[in-house]
Amino acid sequence: MKTYQKPATSKLVNRFDRELMNILMSDLKALKSKTATRNAA
Repeated sequence: MKTYQKPATSKLVNRFDRELMNILMSDLKALKSKTATRNAA
């Protein structure tokens, strides 16, 4: 018997990972732009 019974779960996890990375990246970009403007000012 094959134990390949989690395409739905892995899809969900992949989507969650992608969303989390998008959020983290946007936060990082916002932080970088904030510090850049603060340093430039």
